[in-house]
Amino acid sequence: MTTADTAEQSLVLDTAALRDYVERKWNDEIVPALIDYIQVPAKSPAFDPDWEKHGFLERVITDAARWAEQQPVRGLKLEVVRLPGRTPVIFFEVPATRSGSDETIVLYGHLDKQPEFDGWRRDLGPWTPKMEDGKLYGRGGADDGYAIYASVTALAALDAQGVERPRCVGLIETCEESGSFDLLPYVDALRERLGRVGLVVCLDSGAGNYEQMWLTTSLRGLVAGDLEVQVLDEGVHSGSYGGIAPSSFRVMRQLFERLEDASTGNVLPRGFHCPIPADRLREMEAAAHILGDEVWKKTPWACGQDGGSVLPTTLDPKEALLNSTWRPSLSVTGAAGLPSLADAGNVLRPRTAFKLSLRLPPMVEATRAVAELKALLELDPPYNAKVTFNPASGAASGWNAPDLAPWLATALNDASRVHYGADCAYIGQGGTIPLMNVLQAGFPTAQFMVCGVLGPKSNAHGPNEFLHVPYAKKLTAAVAQVISKAP
Repeated sequence: MTTADTAEQSLVLDTAALRDYVERKWNDEIVPALIDYIQVPAKSPAFDPDWEKHGFLERVITDAARWAEQQPVRGLKLEVVRLPGRTPVIFFEVPATRSGSDETIVLYGHLDKQPEFDGWRRDLGPWTPKMEDGKLYGRGGADDGYAIYASVTALAALDAQGVERPRCVGLIETCEESGSFDLLPYVDALRERLGRVGLVVCLDSGAGNYEQMWLTTSLRGLVAGDLEVQVLDEGVHSGSYGGIAPSSFRVMRQLFERLEDASTGNVLPRGFHCPIPADRLREMEAAAHILGDEVWKKTPWACGQDGGSVLPTTLDPKEALLNSTWRPSLSVTGAAGLPSLADAGNVLRPRTAFKLSLRLPPMVEATRAVAELKALLELDPPYNAKVTFNPASGAASGWNAPDLAPWLATALNDASRVHYGADCAYIGQGGTIPLMNVLQAGFPTAQFMVCGVLGPKSNAHGPNEFLHVPYAKKLTAAVAQVISKAP
């Protein structure tokens, strides 16, 4: 065999060896690292204002950085970047091993977590990791503490075989669950070091099932805030004043009628809607064909007295997917002014306050939506009640992916077939990843591989969150294979 033959052979990815490398790395290093990570209550700054004092974010970012620096990735340089008063960011840089490559791949993830929530199984908890049937339970493992470990492992796996790749940089934040309001200044500060971005790999998204790779093609935006109705300066006897003073809860109900159809859940103002592109409609139809009734059956429905479960808003899988990805939806995620049931006396309460979470379709601009929502809720309040809507920081517009380049479409399908045994599938996601919109605006020619491990019942943000480890291993190998095909 000639030297030229040997060089050519080194460019061919051995997918069996790739899988073996990833399997060993996950078993020997990544799972133990994630077990340690899950034990740390590294809540996002919106849920832990004293994050700097508590030091939990510092611990997880230090642990992840230390692990990454020890990996056999050629030319890896890593630093923890800190801007005053902002949560830290890991930035790593790996030079290209492919001659003539002039584009950069950005690898993105986050290490901050959602708060505990209640309802965990008796033998589980947010900060008590447990491996069971290939699932690693605990807060943050899937959403998405695994991302930096998987990303660096994908690069190390290519280097282990001498497979060439473009320049890669990593951007791992600790403010994503708060809307990434700390990340944008870092992007501005690091923009020159990011280089000419050709591909963004984001591992913070979901999967329709665990049988194939799923590419996220759209993300909804988010506007959140506190809506408060006050009618009294103090609580009064409900028998003496009920019927004279309006209930703050009833005033709240009237405000909700401006925003949502209570019988259907449809958000009423047209400004919170956008047209659904024809290609996304086709993707949702294909995804609905793959998933069928599992689109809604995977939800942990409560059972009624007759043993029947609560029904979804629609039994049509395609409409269910569109409702959760391309249409707005309103949730109440918190409340104040309401005593516990045990402490609720016969008192007409002075105030009711709700925390609202309004998911916006991918093509609705968040700043405009914030202004429209505030005006809608505060204008001409019933009974001249004191109504205030205080938007939360970090309002984020959604994202609609650019058309796939032929090389990426082929690479995704090939990787999914090799590692999952099925074609890559396409789906929108109802959640929000603010950085994707920012990167698309800043690098309009970039391609996006947005995917993740949040499949059925993984339950990020809720109780019993788990990381499907076998799926994550396959995704790690698939990411490596796609990177090896990037220009």
